[in-house]
Amino acid sequence: MQVPAFLLRRLYVKGSLRNEDGGFAFDLKNSLGSGYAEQVLPLTVDGEEVPLEATSFSIAGGERIRFSDVSAEKPMTLGMQRVVTIAVDGRTLPPGKHKLGLGFIVTGMGKMAFDVTDVVSG
Repeated sequence: MQVPAFLLRRLYVKGSLRNEDGGFAFDLKNSLGSGYAEQVLPLTVDGEEVPLEATSFSIAGGERIRFSDVSAEKPMTLGMQRVVTIAVDGRTLPPGKHKLGLGFIVTGMGKMAFDVTDVVSG
C-alpha cells in the first residue's frame, strides 16, 4: 500500500526549517499513523543529496541517531503525535526558499517519499 506524497507532506512542520549549531534542522510530526522505517533514504536539499552520515534524527530531544545507522534491527520510529527533529551537520542554508526531499523504506509498506518547500528566515 502506497501512501500518496500529498498525505506524507502533512508530516512536515511548516516553518520549522532553521539553521542551528553549524548545520540546519527541521521537524516532522506524525499525525498519519505509527510506523517504523527500516531505512532512511538520503535527504535532498534543492535537488542535491546530503550524505547519510551527515544527517540524523531525534525524537523529542532524545538521542540523535544517524540516518546511516537506521536498519531493520534499529528502525526509525514514527510514533503518533511525536515530534521528530531531522538535523544536518556541516551545512547551513542561506536565507530564502529551499526544497527538501525525504524518503523512507517502511516495514510492510515499502518506499515512501515526499518533498516540501520551506523558508529559512534571515
